[in-house]
Amino acid sequence: MTTFDKTIANAILGIDTIWGGDVMNPSGTGRFIADSWFSDQPLPLAYTHPTADPVRQSGGVSAKQPDKEAFDRYVEAVTLPATLSGFKAIAAEEQGRRGVYLRGLAECLDVMWDLALELIGRREPVPYERCVIASTGSRPEPSNPAPKRELLLERLKECRYEVSSQEELLNAVDKWRGERVVPSASIPALASAFIAEFNALTTRNLMPYLPSTLAGIPRSNIRFMPIRDAWFSGSMNYLGRGRTAEGKPEFEATYEINASLQISVPEFQQLISHEVEPGHVTTFAFLQALYGEGKIGFEGTVQTMNTRAAALSEGIANNAILMANGVKEIEELPDRDLQIGVLLALLQDDAKNQSSYLTWKEGWPQEKVAATLRNDFLVSAERADKLSGAWGRHPLLGRMYLPAYRAGTELVAELRRNHSPKDVLPALYGCTGLEDVVTIREAVG
Repeated sequence: MTTFDKTIANAILGIDTIWGGDVMNPSGTGRFIADSWFSDQPLPLAYTHPTADPVRQSGGVSAKQPDKEAFDRYVEAVTLPATLSGFKAIAAEEQGRRGVYLRGLAECLDVMWDLALELIGRREPVPYERCVIASTGSRPEPSNPAPKRELLLERLKECRYEVSSQEELLNAVDKWRGERVVPSASIPALASAFIAEFNALTTRNLMPYLPSTLAGIPRSNIRFMPIRDAWFSGSMNYLGRGRTAEGKPEFEATYEINASLQISVPEFQQLISHEVEPGHVTTFAFLQALYGEGKIGFEGTVQTMNTRAAALSEGIANNAILMANGVKEIEELPDRDLQIGVLLALLQDDAKNQSSYLTWKEGWPQEKVAATLRNDFLVSAERADKLSGAWGRHPLLGRMYLPAYRAGTELVAELRRNHSPKDVLPALYGCTGLEDVVTIREAVG
């Protein structure tokens, strides 16, 4: 590992540790900032130092009662502030899009550091606008559900649901969902069927635009596992550390799905495209392969939440079902039920941004935010509660990650409308270098 790589690794895993994350934990319940470590490089001091484990075990700064003494011992032992400064200095010297990418990542880590200090009472609150600009490249703004609601109203009418006004829309959506709900016991079988479908679609509509070296990379090596009482709907955990007898990567991942999740079959279909193929699992597998080919730097092996790269990743995943089908607009999808499911899924991600905005920009109480998400964005009662509470009011995820979904989704959709697949698709999947929501515009041209 070069000095450059060590600095990046220590900066990311240092921030991950103070927030209670463990990148080597196979479960999403144990990971946090650092979303992957699929290189064969040795773990850095920020992960292995004896002072790190007590911080991780305590839950870091987001614990109900942060262990400030453990925090101080760890930060001093791994010289985290100096590491972050060193990373900023390296990023400032890097040229081109990679330099822009690294400087954006350095700013995101700085914001996460300042948010940690805020939580333990050692600095003033970090401005909400700074958090959103760091992770999305844009200033915060509320979501507008009206266009999706209008199209949803049309599609439900076409499916003979009795809905004559926007006010009746929520009841119609609840009825639609209830008639198509996924039985939890059927999730593995249904997931396998949809993965096979998206594998065929991806082969037909995506792979012709990507380098031939990626054709043989497994795009959906994933195992589904139900978990109970999770505060998230599901967690895709890209592992990527499995090796064949010949020493080649297996590109493996798991998906932990909330056993109490209320989701319809069409929404689940969109979920598979988002989380598996050609969404997150495919994206991470391609990055692992490109790293192995020397096409991207070490930073691509430590994918990091609450960053501009994460925002782009969510944008790719939310547009994955359109890319798989070779279309640009929801209205072009081949099935009316599927169009409804995709609209509801995208409204949920609009709701994530709205929860963040109303909570941190407007200062609304949770009950009022939850009611807005339920009524205006048509999410289930379970999702409204989670997005307005555990997610929306989280001091880091609520301010940096929730806005990333909508920002990335709208950007990728715009690029696909305005540019040809041969220009957009290779850039999205890392074939022109590691990109984020800021650098991708230049990469596409």
